[in-house]
Amino acid sequence: ISNSTASVVIYGETGTGKELYAEFIHHNSNRRNEAYAKINCATLPENLFESEMFGYMPGSFTGALKSGKKGLFEITEKGTLFLDEVAELPLSQQSKLLRVLQEKKFVKVGGNAEIKTDARIIAASNIDLKKMSAEGGFRRDLYYRLNVIPVRLLPLRERKEDVILLTFAFLNEFNQNYGAEKKISVKLMEAFLDHSWPGNVRELKNTLERMVLLADGDLLKDTGLLQE
Repeated sequence: ISNSTASVVIYGETGTGKELYAEFIHHNSNRRNEAYAKINCATLPENLFESEMFGYMPGSFTGALKSGKKGLFEITEKGTLFLDEVAELPLSQQSKLLRVLQEKKFVKVGGNAEIKTDARIIAASNIDLKKMSAEGGFRRDLYYRLNVIPVRLLPLRERKEDVILLTFAFLNEFNQNYGAEKKISVKLMEAFLDHSWPGNVRELKNTLERMVLLADGDLLKDTGLLQE
């Protein structure tokens, strides 16, 4: 799907790697040399939505930069815009986003001229948008506009074979970062495979880093550091 221009929604629990997956799509696409930008919709104040997404003209409002500002849709023209936690957008913001996706153009705050955009949209959600749209919490038309290619990332507890691969990859990373030569014991690896990993890949990485930093000796074996 990388070289298509279709919108993608990446579904998955917190910590499954949705942001990394979005970056992977972009960096393997024919847009890899163009801009990639991301924004967390859950932390975007409603009154700043238009200025952040569409930009503004000089002197548009009190506190505005004298030079104006480019919005994310202008920055990622011919590139990729990643909308993390898209389900957190209020309905009023959803309608504005839908308009841009439908018309492929927008107007800056305080401006009159329409600006075309060819930004590819990749969104991520840990909530089922189809169910949310059926319940009225997410615009149905926006759901269908975004959900051209749905991708579902399995939680780590459902892909235990990845635990071993990720463990050694992260262990190698931390050994390099901290100048260490840590190894993992068979007992601890068995504990990793038995663990449910509610925080998914993020929890695994954080747990391993904590063990590398706190363990005595070069053999990681203290299963007591594996938190539930």
